[in-house]
Amino acid sequence: MSSAPWRLQRSERIAGYAFIIPITVLFALFVGWPILKAVYLGFTTWSGFGAPHFTGFANYVRMWNDPVAQQAFGTTILYAVVTTVLQTAIPLFIAVLLANVWKGLSTVIRTLLFIPGIVSFVVSGVLWKLIYDPNLGTLNKALKSIGLGSLATNWLANPATALPAIMVVSLWGAIGANMLIYFAGIQGVDPTYYEAAEIDGAGSWQKFRYVTVPSLRVVTAIVLSLNLMNGFKAFDLIFVMTGGGPAHATEVFGTYLYSLAFGSTAGSIPQLGYGSAFSVIVMLLCGVAVLVQVVLSRRAQR
Repeated sequence: MSSAPWRLQRSERIAGYAFIIPITVLFALFVGWPILKAVYLGFTTWSGFGAPHFTGFANYVRMWNDPVAQQAFGTTILYAVVTTVLQTAIPLFIAVLLANVWKGLSTVIRTLLFIPGIVSFVVSGVLWKLIYDPNLGTLNKALKSIGLGSLATNWLANPATALPAIMVVSLWGAIGANMLIYFAGIQGVDPTYYEAAEIDGAGSWQKFRYVTVPSLRVVTAIVLSLNLMNGFKAFDLIFVMTGGGPAHATEVFGTYLYSLAFGSTAGSIPQLGYGSAFSVIVMLLCGVAVLVQVVLSRRAQR
């Protein structure tokens, strides 16, 4: 009789392994192995033809001395930080307004803001590239129609405005999803906290600062890490809109990696080894984003 529970637990373990093993094998084949392969290629010189030639840390030394790589690294960090701040703070502010001020229009506004989030960045990039067009774009036409024609410019061809213009598109695409995450989090805040704050004479700003923000620390950690990770691995939006130009003003690790791997920067000679080294750096940066989430989540749960 005493062995029956053991047999039941054993059968449950077997069933559990039966569910886990297939996905583990698939993950190892299609995710784990490519990551290990990329790490290995980062220590080689390889054009995609023949056998890779092991060169140790030569690619990373070259990366350190590569002026375009240095610029791409700085642009990547700048892009990730700015978009993370904007795509965290603005959705939070909108979610608070929807939950407390614009309740009657909450469903409509949430739907309108979420629509850009279901559009791929490739489609968004093409759309906004037309909006930014210096001759036919609606942005310059709108500025001229309200007497601000002096502000009209070739937004994506001007090194001073190209990156900010792309950041606007990134915010446009991310604001809806992040707002919904915050909105759902606000619904889970205990109303008695707000009632206690009102009894203590707290106004709207005090309730936001001392009740809403602390109650959403775990949610904020998730949003921060997602935005940071998306910023570090940015590629499709920038590639479609500027390709990393003008004059590398919007070059990030993702676009430079692509140009290296597919030969557009070396006379059509692919540099898959050097490009793989960049992919390893991007992976490490994404790991930093995950670490940020873990640290912030643990602090929020204390």
